[in-house]
Amino acid sequence: MSSSEGRPGTSASILVIEDEPSIAQAVAARLRSEGFVVRIATDGPSGVEACAREAPDLVVLDLMLPGLDGLSVCERIQAERPVPVLMLTARDSEADLVTGFATGADDYLTKPFRARELVARVHALLRRVARAEAEAQRRPAGAELRIGAVTLDLPARRARRDGAPVHLTPTEFELLATLAADPDRVFTREELLARVWGYEVASGVRAVDSHVAGLRRKLGAEVIRTVHGVGYGVGGELVTSTERAR
Repeated sequence: MSSSEGRPGTSASILVIEDEPSIAQAVAARLRSEGFVVRIATDGPSGVEACAREAPDLVVLDLMLPGLDGLSVCERIQAERPVPVLMLTARDSEADLVTGFATGADDYLTKPFRARELVARVHALLRRVARAEAEAQRRPAGAELRIGAVTLDLPARRARRDGAPVHLTPTEFELLATLAADPDRVFTREELLARVWGYEVASGVRAVDSHVAGLRRKLGAEVIRTVHGVGYGVGGELVTSTERAR
């Protein structure tokens, strides 16, 4: 694994997990030119180790890796701590997209891709995380949203079901919090893309559907309702605590 410092004053760090040297070096060089601190891992196991050791702000992850494939890497690093993941793949099948999002990827780029497109998505993902963290810090301790048996701790950005912690990726948490904050509204997929992702993801509305499916698997099918022909709304009985009382 190699490393290099970004421009002075830049604090965001990115781990690139990619086994093709030409792609890894090209991605790293372009991201460094944007001022990021970039490190490279060339296989799945070293990528998991580097993520645990370096705690990067974002991971650019290839789907096809030696030693441990990208899906397994994504699942393992997301189990340790929530971190935005931009997945790279030579395939663009529906099954790959659904599986990738289910393991914790936030966005998807299909090879070949333009360097400026990758940079734009990295910036957008980091802006979204920063915005969510800033909003969480402004909320009082104990601010929660409850959807039936599910509780969202907004400042800590943690979820529980029947009191037991449930790991949600950054995107999953933001999606459910967005729906729960406006329980009487049904959002279109395009509205959720704009609000949660803040930009048009490569996979479009499939990203929304896949993340909804992931939330239902983790928290129960009733947590999000589908309004056919429109989109999604929060499901079950919504009980608000501190957040609604302010």
